[in-house]
This record gives sequence, structure tokens and C-alpha cells, in this order.
Amino acid sequence: MSTDLGELYAAARVRISEITCDLPDGVVDQRCPATPEWTVHEVLAHLRGLTEDVRTGNLEGVATDPWTAAQVERHRGSSTAELLEGWAQDSPILESVLSSPIGETAARAVFDVHAHEADVRGALGLAPLLPTEFAAWAVPIMVQGFVTGVQESELANVAVETPEGDWIGPSDAPVVLRADRLELFRSILGRRSSAQVAAYDWGTADPSPYLDRYFVFGPRTSDLVE
Repeated sequence: MSTDLGELYAAARVRISEITCDLPDGVVDQRCPATPEWTVHEVLAHLRGLTEDVRTGNLEGVATDPWTAAQVERHRGSSTAELLEGWAQDSPILESVLSSPIGETAARAVFDVHAHEADVRGALGLAPLLPTEFAAWAVPIMVQGFVTGVQESELANVAVETPEGDWIGPSDAPVVLRADRLELFRSILGRRSSAQVAAYDWGTADPSPYLDRYFVFGPRTSDLVE
């Protein structure tokens, strides 16, 4: 059975809305430890602005820093209620695309909303959450990028094993990284430092040569424990 990406996105949107809808100004203006350049309000402004840009066809520079920064600035003066209402109104367009046969072309939005859900939960002092259905779909995709990058280098092949039952990579890989799905998801997207990833279970291998190929957005400069 194929994964319905629209349903995954919608479920994350609802969860984020539920934990932020009643936040006082002092809390919504707190910075997110995982994305310290943004407050909770700015994360919501980005998420709301993304679906607005999809609706209006404003997709030039999609996913670039200037594109997301414009979303934050555009909604800087919006209340939390306005952000969540606008997000709910515009999201069905994106969610219908994600649920369609071409949904994987917009899959980045599904990774994005789940990453920011964890960011917001961290800012609010809530434990991180990685829904099983999303993790089972997303983590192998993300890890495969790392595995493939290693295969295209001069490094010895690597495979990644999770306690949830995943094995991603060659069956005979001489290097095996063992970590759970949550850690892999958060770290590959740059929510962990190089030191934290090096401290994962790499067996007897030296992880240092692999770190340059591990992160999608680069590591944090400081540790983040969630």
C-alpha cells in the first residue's frame, strides 16, 4: 500500500495547530532551539506562507532561503490565530497534490512540516514526536541519500540499521551505523552536531570521514538534546 503524503502532511498540520493555537505571546515569540534563527511564530509564518505561495503560484525560488524568508516577513504581523486559519484554508491545495500520483514531486513539504513540528515541540518543552507511518516512509529515503553518497566516494560502503527494523545499504557493508529513526531524521536535517553523530554506534569504524556526507543542511555547531 502506497503512502498518502497528503494525509501525512495534513496530520502534522493538525498536530502543530493543536499545540500552538492557545499560546500566549511570550511563548509564541520564543526561539526554537533547533532553529534558533526562528521563533515559534516565525516557523508558523513560514508554514502558513508556503501554502499561500502554492495557492497563488508564487514558486519562483521555491525552498530557497529568500523564498522562505519572504514568507516569514509577509506574516510577521499576523496573529497565531490568523496564521493557523490561513494555513488551514490554503493547505487542501497542497495536500491534494501530495495525495495525487505526482505527490512525490512535492514531498519536500512533508519532510519540512514534520521537521518543524519537532522544532516547535522542542521550543514548547514537549518531547519530540515522529509518527510511525511518516518515519517508515521518510527515514529510508533520507538515509539512502547518505548511503549512496558514500558509495560514490572512496570510502568503504556503509549501511544503516535501526531498532525499528530498517536496514538501508549493502548487505555486506563493512561499516554499519546503528541509530533509531528519530535520531536519524533529526540529525540528517541538521538538528544534531557532528560530535553527536560521531557518538552514535558506528561499530569499530571511525565515523569522521563519513560526517562530510551525512548532513543535508550541515551540522549544528553545538549539541542539541531533545
